[in-house]
Amino acid sequence: MSLAVTVRGITIPPDELTWRFSRSQGPGGQSVNTTDSQAELSFDLAGSAALPPVLKERALAALSGRLSGGVITVAASEYRSQLRNREAAAARLSALLTDATAPPAPTRRRTRPSRASVERRLADKQRRAAIKRLRRPTDD
Repeated sequence: MSLAVTVRGITIPPDELTWRFSRSQGPGGQSVNTTDSQAELSFDLAGSAALPPVLKERALAALSGRLSGGVITVAASEYRSQLRNREAAAARLSALLTDATAPPAPTRRRTRPSRASVERRLADKQRRAAIKRLRRPTDD
């Protein structure tokens, strides 16, 4: 693992990343109240020059709900070690930005159902209706 954040082959310079550390929440050992092991990694997506404009626009559109003033923040506190939490936060930001910069899926081409599938569907409906008809009580 490393602390580098890579998005589709582009490494974001470390000077564009902002780290913040605090005490982790939840239960822990003797050192839980004395060490700042939670890592928060912030990246100014809107003001970054590291990403090409096409990727930046895709990421801004995809992450619009998570951005706060154009800045995306991820936190990691699952490990007791600050270094491992830093690595986890960097990996999480890399994965988040890689998914957000993915090209849009091709549009679906509408197709008509085949004649055989329509006939199968109608035959199944008739068979099911006959079964239900046989269940009805007869008025003799």
